[in-house]
Formats: sequence, C-alpha cells, structure tokens
Amino acid sequence: MAKVERIGILTSGGDAPGMNAAIRAVVRCASVAGIECYGIDDGYTGLIEGEVHKIDSRFVSDIIQKGGTILRTSRCPQFLEYEYRQKGYEVLQAYGIDGLVVIGGGGSLAGMNEFSKDFGIPCVGIPGTIDNDLAYTDFTLGFDTAVNTVLSAINNVRDTMTAHNRACIIEVMGRHCGDIALYSGISGGAEIILVPEIPFNVKDLAKTIKLDRIKGKKSVIIILAEGVCSCSELKEQLLAEIEEISIRTVKLGYIQRGGTPTMCDRMLAARCGARAVELFIKGNIGGRAVGIKNNKIIDVDIDEALNTESCFDKELYEIGKILGK
Repeated sequence: MAKVERIGILTSGGDAPGMNAAIRAVVRCASVAGIECYGIDDGYTGLIEGEVHKIDSRFVSDIIQKGGTILRTSRCPQFLEYEYRQKGYEVLQAYGIDGLVVIGGGGSLAGMNEFSKDFGIPCVGIPGTIDNDLAYTDFTLGFDTAVNTVLSAINNVRDTMTAHNRACIIEVMGRHCGDIALYSGISGGAEIILVPEIPFNVKDLAKTIKLDRIKGKKSVIIILAEGVCSCSELKEQLLAEIEEISIRTVKLGYIQRGGTPTMCDRMLAARCGARAVELFIKGNIGGRAVGIKNNKIIDVDIDEALNTESCFDKELYEIGKILGK
C-alpha cells in the first residue's frame, strides 16, 4: 500500500509537557520520509473550523523545551457527533491530508478512533496526558514532568512544615487515576498517600498521624489525589479526630500541567513521534496508538488501547506505605 503523503497534527484535551517535543519529532521524521505536515490549531475545534496551516522543520525549531502546545488545544464535545466529524473530514480532503496524528488523552484518542472508522483515514494517537491514565502504555507524555513538579513542591513544603512542627495536605491532580500522587508521594518521602483506587478510613489515618507524632516526627506530608476528596474536606475530617494538630493545605492545581518537560518526557515524545511516522510509511494502517511497555515503543490497534483494563500498582502502593513509616 502507498504511504501516506500528507499528515495533519493536532493536540487535544488538557495540555501536557512534551506535546511540543512530540510535534517536533513527527514533523522532522516526516520531513526526512518525504511526508508533508499540516498543523491544526485548537484541537478538534480547529479541525472542524478549518484552522489548518502547513508546517515544516523550521516551524518546530526551539520548541522541544517548551511546555504547553504551539498548536494550542481545546476540549470539543461536538466531535462526538457524526456531523462534526464529517466537517473535519471535509477539511482534510480540502487540504489533501490523508493521515492524522492526535496527541492527547483517552477522550481525544476515542474521538480519533471514531473518526478513523467513519472515513477510513489512517490515524495515529500519541498519549499526551499528565494523569498517566491510559492503561495500554506504561507512561504518558507529561506524567514524569508533572510528578517532578509535585516533587519540588513537596520539598519546599516539607521545609516549612518541619520548621513549624505541622502537617500538610498537598492535593494533586488525578480524578480517576492516582499515579501522580503515588509516584510523587514515594519519591518525595510522604508519610501518607491517598488515591482514588484505594479506600481509606479517616480514623485509621488519624491514628497513623498520632503515632508519627509520638515517634518524634516533626512534619507529616499527606499527598492527596483530587479524586479522593478536596484537601479542605480532608482537613476538616482529620481535625474532627485530632484536635491538637496544626494542619495546612496546598492545592497545586494547574501548576502541574505546565513547565519545561523532563528528559524522560522529551525522550518518550521523540520515540513515539518517530514510530508514528513509521506507521504512516506503511500506508493504510487504520487507527493505531503508540506507547511504551518495558521501555520498548509499541503500537496497538486503537480499540485495544482504549479497552485495556486499568490496573493500579498495589505493590508499589504498599511500598509507599512502608517507606512512609
């Protein structure tokens, strides 16, 4: 089958550090392969509205170190409807684009899946989300950078909590997936890690904090994934059980989304972008998703990627509990 000759590239959903590095990798690998690239601004919204422009190797110069996405992004619920996907297809036809790269999370890849099935367009998804909530791949673009951002905050907060002999609840992103909390909590030496996958009892939590104080701990850091509850809610619950403790809260919010991508995220972006172009060279590939397993870049059918069952690493969680004592 003839290889794809022109590809469109878009970023969709929440931005993640490493998206720009992935755009750069796709464009430069495609250029070497003789494939033209077109940037689509504002995600699926831009695809529907025809926000398309040709891009080349010079366009992606000096972006590897930048967070966010130079193509901008959006959430586009309209793309769930066939009539809007039809408009997007007509835009691709107008520009002669016969392949599409989508960099985004689960919702973005699901939209790509429907689009590929509707119109037979070869599509490749690159996992770009700080939450690390796509089970077919070990890691997603932006996750490592987000964890390091949280880790830096833990280090700074620990200094102040120790100085004042306080406890602190640090709320991190992760509505359905607790990986940011888990990885940052372990690497940051947190005493307690709370994730949506593992239920907790506030009385047991209060008892743990009391024992830590008796053992002479000068600070207690609790890493809380937002999917469990808010930091203010948890503080109220704990104060109802432990009146004699001083608790502060920190909600990191969108600071976790931005910033310069780490080496790990830049490398993952480079490897995933290169594999995406390799797939387009093969021709009519349908819908594929690239990712990483056991440090090897993989590509799987998009249906398989989206239907891979999520499995929380309970063994790692238990290690975190032991190390926090």
